[in-house]
Amino acid sequence: LLCCGSAGTFSLLQSEISERLLANTLRTLTSARPALIATANIGCQLHLQSAAAVPVRHWIELLDSPEAE
Repeated sequence: LLCCGSAGTFSLLQSEISERLLANTLRTLTSARPALIATANIGCQLHLQSAAAVPVRHWIELLDSPEAE
């Protein structure tokens, strides 16, 4: 499991560590060049979206998309 570095107020109170966690997580998640990143956590989704070069979607969005049919 990877932590994106958001964790409530952690990204505000520990911004330097939070940014390092975000960079490490995105580097790992995008190393295989995915079309998108799926998450189950809204806070992580927002944090990852702030720096990701690929779309970050909640897994419920993926189930609800036309492609899922």
